[in-house]
Amino acid sequence: MTTSAATPRALRTPQTTGRAIANTLKGSLGNLVEWYDVYTYSVFQAYFKASFFPKDDPNSDIWVWAGFAVTFLARPLGAWFFGRFADRRGRRAALTLSVSVMALGSLTIALLPTREAIGMWAAAALMLLRLIQGFATGGEYASSATYMSETATARRRGFFSSFQYVTLVGGHVLAQLTLLVLQSFMGKQGLEDGGWRIPFFIGAVAAMIVLWLRSSMDETLSTGSIEAVKSGAARGAGSVIELVKHYWKPMLVCFLFTAGGTIAFYTYSISGPAIIKSTFQDADPMIANWINLGTLTFLMLLQPIGGLLSDRLGRKTVFMFFGITALVWTPIVIALLPQQTDPAMAAFLISVSYVFLTGYTSINAIFKAELFPAHVRALGVGLSYGISNSIFGGTAPMLYEWAKKADTIPVFTGLVMAAILATLITTILVMRNRAASHLDVEQGHATTIGERVDFDREEMLVRS
Repeated sequence: MTTSAATPRALRTPQTTGRAIANTLKGSLGNLVEWYDVYTYSVFQAYFKASFFPKDDPNSDIWVWAGFAVTFLARPLGAWFFGRFADRRGRRAALTLSVSVMALGSLTIALLPTREAIGMWAAAALMLLRLIQGFATGGEYASSATYMSETATARRRGFFSSFQYVTLVGGHVLAQLTLLVLQSFMGKQGLEDGGWRIPFFIGAVAAMIVLWLRSSMDETLSTGSIEAVKSGAARGAGSVIELVKHYWKPMLVCFLFTAGGTIAFYTYSISGPAIIKSTFQDADPMIANWINLGTLTFLMLLQPIGGLLSDRLGRKTVFMFFGITALVWTPIVIALLPQQTDPAMAAFLISVSYVFLTGYTSINAIFKAELFPAHVRALGVGLSYGISNSIFGGTAPMLYEWAKKADTIPVFTGLVMAAILATLITTILVMRNRAASHLDVEQGHATTIGERVDFDREEMLVRS
């Protein structure tokens, strides 16, 4: 194994609480903007669908959700590119580059000609731009998960890293809030006539502000480790060969943990709000918007609580909560939510889903970051997550729409439950609540430095 980039001081001196808060805020705001751009598509798809796909096509709903799913095809590629970049050139540089690419994609979508102007090329261009945004998102997840874990204080890593999902869900909240405001002023027709372009413009402008904020973030990689890469002394940094050869077990664990968590996340937080929107669209679309805005805000506020609990009780305890409850709850919510015409009951069902989901979302970033040493951390987290996320997460809304049209919802439900079960079994078999992690050793917090931390090469035992 190449070790020159993975010494205990591969990271800078551990953060004080004040610096950790400042860097978490700067990193989180960038994450917020990128995920706002991601969710603008799903929140506004009902209004721009006819601008790109034939109105009389009975499969138009499937096609528009395919535009959501296609971004996930590019995420593993983005994870490889930005993960390698972050492990070799620094986390801050990778985060700055990823938000620039996302901003370019949003601006171009806002200016994109419609089907009436350029025919089928409008849909093709939309898909291409969504691929570009997926490329940026793949890099953002890996780099931000790594950065927030490394910049956190040792005793509050779960809490600080939970803000990745505070802002990830916050992007969805902002997109829903933007819809609520625009719908109040413009109405459905105004949004369909071109108002849907406004949120994409907002995302592009916000990204420019984030570029300035990220330029002042602290870099977590030590100057010595970055210089070693530039000089050629650290040949294993950001290397796929190094990652696959020596850290394939943590990659497998990361993949399996992501499988159940990501399919539950997109089923609950994307298909769930879409079901609510469809149910109340004819009666009063504003009801659906308020339900989705309120419940997603609730999910966002739950994340720091889950992070704090993991710091006190251990990562495994919180993950077990997710695995058991989600496995039981998924068939219930998928069956009952489409039947609800009472706004309070619809809000209750989706809120319960979010409580259970927090067991995964609040700590998945820190758990995955703790699996890998610094010289392959961003690449390892990004690739493992990106591949699993593409297979199980991005396809979930499209598969749900397909299952609904084919009257095979039980098949979709079974798929979601099988993925969650795989995550739960992995949790039971390989996680332990207390042991020194790579981050502990790198920052000098391990109580027993002599304890072996490259466990991933010798045993299927995840320490968190």
